[in-house]
Amino acid sequence: MRSKLEIIFISISFIFTTFLFIIIGSLFVIPSPQGFVESLFSNEMMSALKITLSTSILAAFFVMLVAVPTAYSLSRYQFPLKSLVKSILDLPMAFPEIVLGIALLMILGDQFLGNFLESIGINIVFTTAGIIIAQFFVALPYAVRILYSTFNYVNPRFEFVSRSLGYGEFETFKNITLPLAKGGIFASSVVTLARCIGTFAAVLLVGGGTYLKTETLPIAIYYNLSLGNIDNAITAAILLVLISFVAIFVLEKYAYQNIEGMG
Repeated sequence: MRSKLEIIFISISFIFTTFLFIIIGSLFVIPSPQGFVESLFSNEMMSALKITLSTSILAAFFVMLVAVPTAYSLSRYQFPLKSLVKSILDLPMAFPEIVLGIALLMILGDQFLGNFLESIGINIVFTTAGIIIAQFFVALPYAVRILYSTFNYVNPRFEFVSRSLGYGEFETFKNITLPLAKGGIFASSVVTLARCIGTFAAVLLVGGGTYLKTETLPIAIYYNLSLGNIDNAITAAILLVLISFVAIFVLEKYAYQNIEGMG
């Protein structure tokens, strides 16, 4: 028989999960079928979807290239200013995304690096490169945090045994540490990709949100709502929900397979 506390907690879980399901599900009933189809196959939506996926995949790839060695260093090594490095990496998660976007715009625009980059023919602001950079810096702290926890759960004894058997540090990292941490690395990759896809304020400021050029799905929602194009805005929102659902489904299925394999 369930205890009163168990019943209360489960009830709270079901009630607010139901509310969340209703809120998200309402997106699928607001637009008319004809309006949804027309918006879905419009040039704007196809362009926004293509830009969102291409930039997010590239940004997530670069994030993981940086996040893996960074998180491993924080987990395994002792070095000067380590606490400061951790604090700075966590900082973007504590303030609004738009703050990071403003900072990136200032440093990549007409000041600091912007002038130098323009002098050598590299344009970052208001281009797809700007979108990727914005997504990169927004998602990086989340990837590092997940991977840091992942590497902390990998027992260092396995690495010590590998080193005692004559394997080098890189060989041990590649053949022992990474396979043991593959579940966390995969989870971090999915979360990173989802974070890149959902980035709005920083992408708008650095990428510019130019129609059919640097307009991602989150920006398409904002623009179409401001113009009163409800069908287009809701269609973009539905696409984001579906992409997020696929990402979560893949993550859950992968985790389930890992549990089955361990059983």
